[in-house]
Amino acid sequence: MTHLPTRLRQNSTIRNLVQETRLSIYDLIQPVFVTKSPSKSEINSMPGQFHIPIDEVIDEVQQIIDVGIKAIIVFGIPEDKDEIGSDAINENGTVQLSVKRIKKRFPNLIIITDVCFCQYTTHGHCGVLNKNRSIDRKESLKLLEKQALSHVKAGADIIAPSCMIDEMVMCIRATLDENGYENISILSYSAKYASSFYGPFRDAVESTPKKGNRKSYQMNISNSKEAVKEVKLDILEGADLVMVKPALPYLDVIQKISNSFDCPVVAYQVSGEYSMIKSASMNGWINENDVALESITSIKRAGADLIITYFAKQIAPLICEINK
Repeated sequence: MTHLPTRLRQNSTIRNLVQETRLSIYDLIQPVFVTKSPSKSEINSMPGQFHIPIDEVIDEVQQIIDVGIKAIIVFGIPEDKDEIGSDAINENGTVQLSVKRIKKRFPNLIIITDVCFCQYTTHGHCGVLNKNRSIDRKESLKLLEKQALSHVKAGADIIAPSCMIDEMVMCIRATLDENGYENISILSYSAKYASSFYGPFRDAVESTPKKGNRKSYQMNISNSKEAVKEVKLDILEGADLVMVKPALPYLDVIQKISNSFDCPVVAYQVSGEYSMIKSASMNGWINENDVALESITSIKRAGADLIITYFAKQIAPLICEINK
């Protein structure tokens, strides 16, 4: 026979030699939820993920570094909320204080900070609301600039605006440049879909909108061409990296973006993706590590250069063992 594909699957050595997609610990970014609460607590809807007190964040990050991970993304849980998310721009806010401590202790770790307002506002939306209770774009952009600047001053290496407000990248880029931070990168949540997979995260940071939803500013789950438009605009505005979120339900979008632009593509394996795997594993229906690795490999195979995943710390040792 001329063609027998199974010839190249006969043993593990041959399979490894012809393997097309390889995961590396350099592909992974670990999310960290930081609070001002006095004690560490597990997030009910995200087994294995925790709210980390500021006083314990160094220990948590040390564990992440010990397994070889080189980058984290920080989410802050505020003590108090108001209509405009004031704690988000507070130099003594949860994120700002955490980043200062982490950067001082681990200067070589790449710290990404999420820049948004949903968990900081009483209404749960991603910006300031106007009298009609819709996003006030101009006022929201002003506060985003202040929030981004406060994160950079604290020590953030990469700013990640996630609110899907038009021109957010342009405004943040201009503010950073004007204040002498030309070398700070922007990772834009460029193609962030109005997905139902965010439920556990919204539970974790208490960011579910009190009224309405986010479909007027996050992307329609049925659209992929629009994602290309969003990414193109963000790159033109100064984004250094772009994101597709969620990951597994949007592998086609990841591939399309990867094929269309010479820009690092980040995929976010979101809370719902994580919690589904965890739940199935806890019920004995799947092998958790195998499915986690397979799902992350599929994201990499689709074209993602970097992957934000809650499994990062867990699977990093497995990836190192596989790559020996």
